[in-house]
Amino acid sequence: MEFSAETIRLDLIHPFRIAREVSDHKHNVLVRISDDGLTGIGEAAPSRYYKEDAGSVLRALEEAPALLAGDPFELEATMNRLASRFPGDPSARAAVDIALHDLAARRLGVPLYRWLGLDPAKTPVTSFTIGIDEPETIRRKVREAAGYPALKIKLGSEKDLEIMHAIRSETDARIRIDANAGWTADQAVEMVKRLSEFDVELVEQPLPPGSPEDWRRVREAAPMPIIADESVLTSTDVPAMAGLVDGVNIKLMKCGGVREAQRLIHTARAHGMSVMIGCMIETSVAITAAAHLSPLADYADLDGNLLIFNDPFSGVAVRQGRLILPEGPGIGVAPRP
Repeated sequence: MEFSAETIRLDLIHPFRIAREVSDHKHNVLVRISDDGLTGIGEAAPSRYYKEDAGSVLRALEEAPALLAGDPFELEATMNRLASRFPGDPSARAAVDIALHDLAARRLGVPLYRWLGLDPAKTPVTSFTIGIDEPETIRRKVREAAGYPALKIKLGSEKDLEIMHAIRSETDARIRIDANAGWTADQAVEMVKRLSEFDVELVEQPLPPGSPEDWRRVREAAPMPIIADESVLTSTDVPAMAGLVDGVNIKLMKCGGVREAQRLIHTARAHGMSVMIGCMIETSVAITAAAHLSPLADYADLDGNLLIFNDPFSGVAVRQGRLILPEGPGIGVAPRP
């Protein structure tokens, strides 16, 4: 199989601020794997929070060609080798995993969701993310997002309640909160009580990873579901959060790709948890790959491609907030003209 990797720059429509950082662009890595006249494409969206960047991804991927099996369908063996060789580079592994899933499904001539045995009519509504900003800017962003029935609001600043008042002055959409580990336990307990005034659907990652006692306090105080994100990277992290949260946010870039994401989903379900399929800032390549898993989820937060203005691909569409999977073979993405 032939293998290539390249870095691409993605420019955001608005500067994107969360509790721990702000950015106006991202550098992701595209991977292409070709075999027998067909090419599968994958993407790495590295995060500094998980100690990755485009450079570290490219360095890891230098070893990937030697670790590939001769057959794209040998996913288990290939991904086990990659996990053993570079365990600390999940987005690099995800790029290879996505490309192999794309290539294998293209070989079969079916969309990925069909190969996975899923129903495209059961995709959920995706939220659209509003980053931390000044209240007046927040109001403008909410007006721009009027076509989305669910909004994810980033909190974790000194203006959290001002932001919530600004949002509710503009919309009655479903509101999901993501604090990105930006609150202390005392702040989180107070905030989940206050957020009930704003008809909030759920709160994601109110605390930093760790401290089960603090997580239990927050969940017991919260009138809405609590979802773990940064606290759950792979399926092995789920049992420790059982009883502390109501659900998990699964991202291909955290767990290493589609294959491990499926294990995460089934592990979460076995522990009675709900499932969200989420993303980083990604092109339509990684977003569409994740969207093929979304019929298994209760919630979707797959808007990373909607936050950039130079997405080089088309793939999954959004219609009245709902994810519409492409019908083409593989993950179904194509270069934009």
